[in-house]
Amino acid sequence: MEEAVPERPHPPAGPLADAAPKETAVAPVAVEEPVASAPVAAPEESPEAAGPARMKAADLLGPSRLEVAVEKVEPEVPTKHAEVIAFANQKGGVAKTTTTLNLAVAFAESGYRVLCIDLDPQGNLTMSQGIDPDKVEKSLYDVLVNDMPISEIIVKREIDIAVASIDLAGAEIAMSTKIGRERSLEKALKEVAGDYDFVCIDTPPSLGLLTINALTAANKVIVPVQCEYLSMRGLVQLQNTLKMIQENLNPDVVIEGILPTMLDSRTVHAKEAVEILEENFGDLVFRSRIKKAIKFAEAPVKGASVLKYDSGSSAANYYRELAKEVLANNVSAE
Repeated sequence: MEEAVPERPHPPAGPLADAAPKETAVAPVAVEEPVASAPVAAPEESPEAAGPARMKAADLLGPSRLEVAVEKVEPEVPTKHAEVIAFANQKGGVAKTTTTLNLAVAFAESGYRVLCIDLDPQGNLTMSQGIDPDKVEKSLYDVLVNDMPISEIIVKREIDIAVASIDLAGAEIAMSTKIGRERSLEKALKEVAGDYDFVCIDTPPSLGLLTINALTAANKVIVPVQCEYLSMRGLVQLQNTLKMIQENLNPDVVIEGILPTMLDSRTVHAKEAVEILEENFGDLVFRSRIKKAIKFAEAPVKGASVLKYDSGSSAANYYRELAKEVLANNVSAE
C-alpha cells in the first residue's frame, strides 16, 4: 500500500498573498572600476611654519672633485692688445731708426695710439724726438734691469716714446744673471698693452740680448734692408735667430715684411738688389720703397719726424704709403 504524499499547502489567496515573498531573478550588477583621481597638492608651508631644514652631510663638506669639474666658468671677455712690431737687422745704417719713427708717426696720423721703444744704446730714436739721452734720468735700462714700470720712462712727443740712455750698453751684462732675462721687455709691456694700438721697437745693430728681448715681445718683425749686397747677406743670420726665437721663446712672432730702404733708383746695382730680394722672399717684400732723400737727414736735427718736418715731401709720403700697406695686411690677416 503506497504511502500518500501530503500535498504542499497553497498560499492563501487574498490580501495576504501580496505580502508573501516572491522569488525574482536578480540581474547581475556591473561593478564600476575605481577611477584614479589626481593627487591633491598639499598646501605649501611657509619657511617659518616648516621650521629649520634638516642639515645634510653634504652641507658640512666642501665641494667634491666632481662638483668642481662641472662648475660653470664664465667666458673671459677678450681684451684688445697692442700690435708689437720690432724693426730688426743686425747690420747698421739700414734706416731702422728712421723707419721706426716715421712709420709710427704715420700710424698716429691715421688715428692710432702709438708707443715707440728705443732699445738701441746709441739713443738715436730718443734724439730724433728732441730728447738728449745723456740727460735722461730714467731709461729702459731701469725697466729691463731694475724692473721699473715702463710707464715711468715714457715721454710724450709726436708719439709716446720709452727713452734710451747710454746705460743700455751695460744692460746685457747686468741682465746676464737674471732669470727670464729674455722676457724682461715682454713683461714690462703688459702694463701698457691696453693703452696703445701699436708698439714700435727700434733695436740695436746686433743679435744680442736686447734684440732677443724685442723679438720675444713682438708679434711681427719688419726688416729694413739697404739695397746693397752686403746688407742683404745679414738676412740669413736674422732668419736663423728668428727661428730659434720661434722654437724656444715666442712661437707667434713672424716676419711682417722686408722693406727696401735708401733706394737709389738711378743705379743698376739698387735695381738688381731689389730683384734679388723679390726672387728670394717673394710676397714678403713690401711694395713700398723708401728712396734716398735729404729730408731724412735734416729732420732729426730739428728733433722731428720727416712727416712733421716736411709733411708734403716725397719722403713723408713714402712712409704714409708703407703705413697703408701694413694696415691693409693687418685687416686681411684678421
